[in-house]
Amino acid sequence: MSTPTQEAPGTLEQAPLLVLASASARRIDLLRQIGLTPDRILPADIDETPKRNETPRLYAQRMAATKANTVALNTVEPALIVAADTVVALGRRILPKAEDRETARTCLTALSGRRHTVLTAVAVAPSPAWTKGRPAARLVETAVAFSRLTEQQITALLDAGDWDGKAGGYALQGHAAAFIRFLSGSASAVIGLPLFETAQLLRGQPGRWLA
Repeated sequence: MSTPTQEAPGTLEQAPLLVLASASARRIDLLRQIGLTPDRILPADIDETPKRNETPRLYAQRMAATKANTVALNTVEPALIVAADTVVALGRRILPKAEDRETARTCLTALSGRRHTVLTAVAVAPSPAWTKGRPAARLVETAVAFSRLTEQQITALLDAGDWDGKAGGYALQGHAAAFIRFLSGSASAVIGLPLFETAQLLRGQPGRWLA
């Protein structure tokens, strides 16, 4: 059961739902890895355009909080919303999510032989109907470095197809793992959801979300 237990016999308060503000299969799988299955999957429909001069750190935090708050305000039942946003950054440059092959190629070419930062922000927000819940957020930074990629290797990664929809044009859990020579930080954050920090946020909420 993903939701916390009722606090006392006879209480009229409904136990809150656990809502994931993302349709990402990898985030669903990561939550299940720590024993949680969302009661609802409600992706947030928001504008994800970075603001002018917005740093990758601030962008990731704003996106996660906006997703969580948007879904929370549109949820009528008592619920706790979990949202996350992952940003791949080269210095202050935010690499896009690869929605087509050429964008993925551009990202992989830029990352080839270089160290970059993956910033994943996770935010939780209670719906208005769950007054005991508390908004909270964490940001996780992970350093990642690719080996130098040949044109043949980039083409092979593109042909594999697991770049589709991924920030920076690669998936740590996919074929790109064969070319990542260094990672310092949270692997689950690079995949899409920092599990330790997410668990800490849930443990900080009223009720029994996790042991």
